[in-house]
Amino acid sequence: MAATIETKSKVFKALGHPSRLAIVEALCEGELCVCDIVPIVGRDISTVSKHLSLLKDAGVLKDNKRGTNVYYSLNMDCVPGFLRCLENFFAVKFEEQAKAYAASSIKKL
Repeated sequence: MAATIETKSKVFKALGHPSRLAIVEALCEGELCVCDIVPIVGRDISTVSKHLSLLKDAGVLKDNKRGTNVYYSLNMDCVPGFLRCLENFFAVKFEEQAKAYAASSIKKL
């Protein structure tokens, strides 16, 4: 079944907040307990729980309860590759801008 535009936009919306993106980037390294995610976000546990819930509802994350702790991990295997793609894209853009700036600076001399 193909994902609808609405479903896809829900995922992008979930990834579109800096705190949620920080959570997802941390989870690219592997599963984390909520207690380990709170310091990454730097917010109270209630706020972090809301972010985790939104990411889970969008299908980005999954959770696993063990005793009194809840552990989160990525549910979408494509997310780390997508984030690497973004990093590479912006690295190339930055390099192009730096070269253009350097070239314009040399012309002024």
